[in-house]
Amino acid sequence: MDRAPYTKLETFNLRQKRIAASCRLFFPEDPIKIVRAQGQYAYDEKERAYLDCINNVAHVGYCHPDVVKAGSDQMALLNINTRFLHDHITHYANRLSETLPPELSTFYFVNSGSEANDLAVRLAQQYTRHQDIVVLENAYHGHLTSLIDISPYKFKSLRPQKEWVHVAPIPDTYRGKYREQHPDPGAAYANEVKAVIDEAEKKNRKVAAFFVESLPSVAGQIIPPAGYFQKVLEHVHDAGAVFVADEIQTGFGRVGKCFWAFQLQGDDFVPDIVTMGKPIGNGHPLSCVATTKEIANVFDATGVEHFNTFGGNPVSCAIGLAVLDVIEKEDLRGNALRVGTYLMSLLNELKAKHPAIGDVRGAGLFIGVELVNDRQERTPAPEVAKNLVERMKEEFILISTDGPDRNVIKFKPPMCFTMENAKFVVNKIDKILSGQSGCNQTSSLQPE
Repeated sequence: MDRAPYTKLETFNLRQKRIAASCRLFFPEDPIKIVRAQGQYAYDEKERAYLDCINNVAHVGYCHPDVVKAGSDQMALLNINTRFLHDHITHYANRLSETLPPELSTFYFVNSGSEANDLAVRLAQQYTRHQDIVVLENAYHGHLTSLIDISPYKFKSLRPQKEWVHVAPIPDTYRGKYREQHPDPGAAYANEVKAVIDEAEKKNRKVAAFFVESLPSVAGQIIPPAGYFQKVLEHVHDAGAVFVADEIQTGFGRVGKCFWAFQLQGDDFVPDIVTMGKPIGNGHPLSCVATTKEIANVFDATGVEHFNTFGGNPVSCAIGLAVLDVIEKEDLRGNALRVGTYLMSLLNELKAKHPAIGDVRGAGLFIGVELVNDRQERTPAPEVAKNLVERMKEEFILISTDGPDRNVIKFKPPMCFTMENAKFVVNKIDKILSGQSGCNQTSSLQPE
């Protein structure tokens, strides 16, 4: 483009005029204008670098040269409707199958995580011939109408809960019904799911699926207790339903020890459907659903063709393949484990020093820090969290909050995050919680 770039104020004013107000910005009173990014850093119009601790869409790092080249080269050669035969989609599906349990051998490619989850709902309902869905408290699965209906995080502020949606307690061992002192919280929380299913069946309703993020994110960076998924799977299958693992936030090695977060529960657990998005294309619109041959065959038996014009197109699959190559070549799973373990250890040192930190939890580079006003009562401290996010912005570090009370600081950075980055971030958090002042570069932006 030859057009001169807008000033920050011009961009802000035009956005206020043309973009819907519900499409909110981070730091709305003084938003950041990002003009380029590389690795784990985003740069504003003054070339100031912000360390990004939250944007897991850029999974292998912003503008990774291998990913950029793969997409550019393929775009210069061919991009076409997916109903033509092409090597990339078959090669990519085969590569993905190597990361999953052998039962999950059939793939559907779409363009976004929301599309993937919507398709998973359809697969489950068609396979079981049931309609109802069980989800967890504060779950978020996407922005399509079908997914808002199964996302308590969204629907409880918008409309009544649908009669075919059933909500089970979140398996939160810090703040939930069964806490860390319980002898078997996994089984206890799984029995809560069974109770929800039983109650639905008393009303002559039949459950099609239990739908869960492998590590609930919006709910507050929750790590389900050991054995929870296995026990839930038993109850779900007994009800004639299927288990859907939403890996849109957590897949592709983010948890370090495993390629998929559901694998943290052990090799003896295999979901019936897995959905993926965000990290899969490093920012390119690509997503996928993996399932069993049995479920896919029932879906096919309707005689209604499933197609997605550009889901799995040659450019998208070239980019997806490049992402897999980079994860392997740069040992990003190993990096997530090493750096995540180090970051957790530093954060736990801060916990010992600062009473405002009630809990530190996570796996790999998926970490939550819960802030509280009182450790004994575990009362949420959203104002402390909000202040920390704003003060860290002044230090050119991007963090954000999750959880129903917005009191959990989340860490889901690009996978190239380093030990030095971790130490730098924790030092800044320490100074802010200790009451030391940092630089202040903010100024209020108001529309004309």
